[in-house]
Amino acid sequence: MSKGVTIGQAAAFAGVTVKTVRHYHKHGLVDEPPRDSSGYRRYGAADLLRLVQVRTLAAAGVPLAEIGPLLAADPEQFAVAIADVQRRLSERIEELTARRDTLGRLADGDGVLLPDRARAFLDRLPDFGLAPDDVAKIREGLVLARALVPDGFDDYLTQVEHGLADTRFVALAKRAWEAETWAPDDPRIEELATATADHLLANPGLLAILTSFQGRTDDDAARYRMISDFGNDQARAWARLTRLLEAKLRAAGVPIPHP
Repeated sequence: MSKGVTIGQAAAFAGVTVKTVRHYHKHGLVDEPPRDSSGYRRYGAADLLRLVQVRTLAAAGVPLAEIGPLLAADPEQFAVAIADVQRRLSERIEELTARRDTLGRLADGDGVLLPDRARAFLDRLPDFGLAPDDVAKIREGLVLARALVPDGFDDYLTQVEHGLADTRFVALAKRAWEAETWAPDDPRIEELATATADHLLANPGLLAILTSFQGRTDDDAARYRMISDFGNDQARAWARLTRLLEAKLRAAGVPIPHP
């Protein structure tokens, strides 16, 4: 009578699949027992013990490559290795928790892309007469700005919030959004650029809205240009207005990078 159990029985007793047992064999974690006279491999008590040990460690999160040395370690080494696995699992749990929280904020729309303060700012814009499409474009611009210059984003938002208290600035900004529909050669663009430049120069505190993203390196200038040019590809009138405004401010000594 054959001693031991078949691979199917061994897998069932250990709570794994036959495929898993063979996988453990392939990685050298469980020795393949010899075949009996009928050509079947028979798993004894020691084989089952080893299989259960490997399965338990694998289920606990120990990488397969580390299980062999772990089972061969003395008690002190085993404890140290287990502690290291626990540490790595804790880090993984924190990472997964952060991902789960990110997905939760994604369900909220801008929650993962913009901080609460920026979202509150956007919620105020319809009160100033901005259309939903305009608010959506401003939202996209804020997302881009925060991604490109995260260190300067809070300062920028502070300056823009202050700008909302300036009724003339708000009126000029609304006019600029209206300019999106103008022809690129519309004479009103030149007039608007001049009026906006004059108001900014007369109120230097507002200039920080344009300069808060600027730094001293070429990369900083490139980031500023990406933010400044946002939307210009779709609105040629906007592009001309931006160029004219920046040229007027640059001529007045405001440090704005050239295109």
